Amino acid sequence: MDRYWLLTWTTYGSWLPGDERGFVGELRDTSWAKLLHNAPGTTYDSDVPLLERFAREALKGPVVRLVEAQGRALLDQFHETATYRKWLLLAAAVMANHAHIVVGVEGDPEPSDILRDFKSYGSRALNKRWPRPESDTWWTESGSKRKLKGEANVLAGMRYVRDQQYPLVVWLADRYLDELLDAEASNQ
Repeated sequence: MDRYWLLTWTTYGSWLPGDERGFVGELRDTSWAKLLHNAPGTTYDSDVPLLERFAREALKGPVVRLVEAQGRALLDQFHETATYRKWLLLAAAVMANHAHIVVGVEGDPEPSDILRDFKSYGSRALNKRWPRPESDTWWTESGSKRKLKGEANVLAGMRYVRDQQYPLVVWLADRYLDELLDAEASNQ
């Protein structure tokens, strides 16, 4: 594989601009110039109550929260999508309000295309078994796309996915699990 990515996205309405937990989104400074704090390693914005209230009032339906059966359906679809695209799925976790994937790809496809495929095929799998959300979407727009350079960062990404709090489902590629455990043992 030529590139590895940690992809993250949230369910519709579950993490809005202005959220006190932090967010990446457009803001305006006092001169109304656009601000976007999204560079890796830089501080992101947080706790802008007026923006969060505005975003909440603009929602087209209730917040989407996934259940375990939906998490399992998504995991099955993530495997199918990766296999069809000839990508290497290394780790996946689905929580009630977001999902994480570590995936390896050949060449250098746009990470937004990779994210789009996982989200759209995931939506299709959910729509086959459950009613569409009132908002007509399961997910928020876009998501986080972090390139993982080097084996240590790939393993760190897998560890991050594995160690999520309150997962509905978690999966790690068996062939990399031993490497992950060996790396953890050598760090202790």
